[in-house]
Amino acid sequence: MRSQDLLAYKKSFELSMLIFKMTKSFPIEEKYSLTDQIRRS
Repeated sequence: MRSQDLLAYKKSFELSMLIFKMTKSFPIEEKYSLTDQIRRS
């Protein structure tokens, strides 16, 4: 079984993509500091 087949992997990947899409709409002044911190965490 591959790690990509695990339910936990699928859910965490889905959540990370949702967070990425949400942070794309942040204001310009927050693009590099707050957005970067959120995406890394």
